[in-house]
Amino acid sequence: MIKFGPGNLRIPKFERPVYVVAGGLTDFRKRYPEKNTCQLCNEALRMAVEENDLKVDPEQYRRMVNWCVYSQFADHFGDQLLAAAKIHDYLGFDPLGNVEVKTGGATGGTSVLAAAQAIASGYADCVPVVGWERMDEVTTKVGNSYIASAACKDFESELGWMYAAYYALMAKRYQYENNVPRETLAKIACKNHEYAYYSPFSQNPGKYTVKEVLENEIVSDPLSYLECCVMSVGAAVLLLADEKTAYKLTDTPIRLAAICGGSHTLRTADRRHMPILLLPNENESTYKDYYGVRRKEWPGFSSFLAARMAAYLAYNMAGIKDPVEDFDVLETHDAFTISDVQTYEDIGLRPYGRGREFIESGDAYFGGRLPTNLSGGLIGTMHAVGATGVFQLVEILWQLQGKYDKFHGDPKLWQRYGKTKPADWRSLQVKNPKRGCAISHAGTGSHVTCAILERP
Repeated sequence: MIKFGPGNLRIPKFERPVYVVAGGLTDFRKRYPEKNTCQLCNEALRMAVEENDLKVDPEQYRRMVNWCVYSQFADHFGDQLLAAAKIHDYLGFDPLGNVEVKTGGATGGTSVLAAAQAIASGYADCVPVVGWERMDEVTTKVGNSYIASAACKDFESELGWMYAAYYALMAKRYQYENNVPRETLAKIACKNHEYAYYSPFSQNPGKYTVKEVLENEIVSDPLSYLECCVMSVGAAVLLLADEKTAYKLTDTPIRLAAICGGSHTLRTADRRHMPILLLPNENESTYKDYYGVRRKEWPGFSSFLAARMAAYLAYNMAGIKDPVEDFDVLETHDAFTISDVQTYEDIGLRPYGRGREFIESGDAYFGGRLPTNLSGGLIGTMHAVGATGVFQLVEILWQLQGKYDKFHGDPKLWQRYGKTKPADWRSLQVKNPKRGCAISHAGTGSHVTCAILERP
């Protein structure tokens, strides 16, 4: 679609408010032979219901649920069709209705969108969203080929059957168009690995220097291993409800102010030039000098229209005027360092061509104007694909409820996962946060959701 009609840009609205009540996670690992998928989903649900200061016991909560949404990226990994039916039964929700969602890497975000639509419409009052991925029953090479199948198999999969190859091409193009040094991308990796160091849930924590990231083994030039997301096993659960039910469950529900989705062509070469869709903090003069010798089209090969569309709708739905000023915490889909800096521009943290400024200014760090991926993100903590978008919103929820320390600083939680809390652990709890945002992203930008949570 090159030109929008008036109906295309209609701003969504909820018929009644939607709230997020609680969240739960497992830890995330490369391999998890000790527990099957049902056990992992049950563990995440139990954390959500039993460890989030709810005013009901697990059995009372189960009897309040009237619809369920399940989030899994690919049946291939677990070799189980209708896996959601198996999870649904194991969690004790039969014979309630349910739906399983699949939109690639954005499956978690889209699942939360589906649950929100059920509640906002009045179809349901109390909906758990359960996400997981079982990525350890195949080799890393086979797993990469499965994931690469979420690109266009007719044209793109043959480039190498792994997403790092696709994003390496984007990195080359983006650096060429915007004169971005490699050190800028390496800083993102350093930040996210370090924040994962403070999380008991994380799979790939570490404190690295820019030099170490740049000298790390290359996966696909220019991206090194430390700049790529992990392949994970684990689960995440988010509990949603209407307003009346939410306050029956907890004294600290968080309002889902907006959640919206965008899409774009699966094959990136099909993405034709069009006028830039302007966000509330932009106007036509923002891009009067944007096009030049190196950048001749938008979105081209280095921007994501799906992310811009999702942000446009969500910002207008929630009344966001300037994301850097209006948000207190942000989770992006940092599958690769390059996709992170691309997203900074797509969601308006900086104008197109200037995404590097967000990380180089310090805005993206804890203590900066908009701390980003304090969870450790996909690079440092997890990418169990079906759980990822749910995980992001659990982390935002805990920040807004002031529970970062409860779920990241308790030595007993570290011990639960066979770990020792670091002696130099530090709290990444943002001071008095009021509003947070999470971006859930699929493929090379085929599907994206933008969710905004705020304290009521």
